[in-house]
Amino acid sequence: MTSSPVLYPDPRLASVAAPATDFGPALAEVAARLGQALTDIPAIGLAGPHLGINARIVAVRLAASATTVYVNPEIVWRAEATVRHEEGSVSMPGVVAEIERPAAIRLAYRRLDGTAAEADLSGFAAAVLCHEIDQLDGIFFIDRLSRLKRDRLLKRWRKHGA
Repeated sequence: MTSSPVLYPDPRLASVAAPATDFGPALAEVAARLGQALTDIPAIGLAGPHLGINARIVAVRLAASATTVYVNPEIVWRAEATVRHEEGSVSMPGVVAEIERPAAIRLAYRRLDGTAAEADLSGFAAAVLCHEIDQLDGIFFIDRLSRLKRDRLLKRWRKHGA
């Protein structure tokens, strides 16, 4: 089982991930794989598509020892206020861009056992979850840039090892 990320422009990164419906051992294995990849790659957050897994599951590690798994996450509220954060992707290593995101969100999701949960997130944590949910929806972070900025970023990406 590899932790190597799918690299841009792999079409799996532009596909909408399928909702998880079976909350059994297979889903727990996917969560474990995502959690291990957070360490191996390393990364702060990973969505299933980053590892070629067509499932609406995200693993996030904002603190050194705590990984949180969100299954079928959905933003149910977003603040009108926005903030800009520098973002990158394991699927496009070495390239970052400033992306505007809501300053706060409310997230509805399922835990690994299928129970419903909600979380209120703000600042960097909100940006991380917005980034990963975008990936579940087939929206790569550079899709949030203007065409000019995206073209410049892609030029740098191609020049430095794509």
